[in-house]
Amino acid sequence: MARAREQQETRQEDVVDLLLRQHERIRLLFAEVLDAEGEQRGESFQRLVRLLAVHETAEEMVVHPQARPSFAGGESVVDALLLEEREAKEVLSELDRMGPDAPDFERKLIKLRDMVLAHAAHEAQYEFPGLRQGHDPGRLRLMAQAVRAAEAMAPGVEADIAVGSLASLIDHTRDVVQNVMEGRSPS
Repeated sequence: MARAREQQETRQEDVVDLLLRQHERIRLLFAEVLDAEGEQRGESFQRLVRLLAVHETAEEMVVHPQARPSFAGGESVVDALLLEEREAKEVLSELDRMGPDAPDFERKLIKLRDMVLAHAAHEAQYEFPGLRQGHDPGRLRLMAQAVRAAEAMAPGVEADIAVGSLASLIDHTRDVVQNVMEGRSPS
């Protein structure tokens, strides 16, 4: 019964609520990576990489295009958010290449964490209210469905499945999101 209620709530959840929940998961994963050592740090870091890649790609394809025309100043807000995302992806790619055993890993991870958490705060303050104002609840739920499909279909978001590269994960996520937004099967 509780599982059915949870599934119903998930179906009713809009994209803003979903992204805010993901922001919290990302924050917790950063803490987990920083607290872990050895092999556990590597595993936690890979979960973080996967979630960030899927999350940011889905935002880029679903949220930002819908937010641009939704409120006054939407264009400039989205442009600033995309710049933040691009800078964070560069640091994430660098961390992914160097690995958690590199001497400078923790310092760069803290830099990335600070960038990502500031970015999430900017979205919550500037983009999400305008998105809700500019779209009806049904559209916001469809957007959440696209983000959830990307998360579910991306290899290894919640499991320790090897991913060929950050770029291939992002490409796969783009395909899934585009299919859902166009009413096709996510696969």
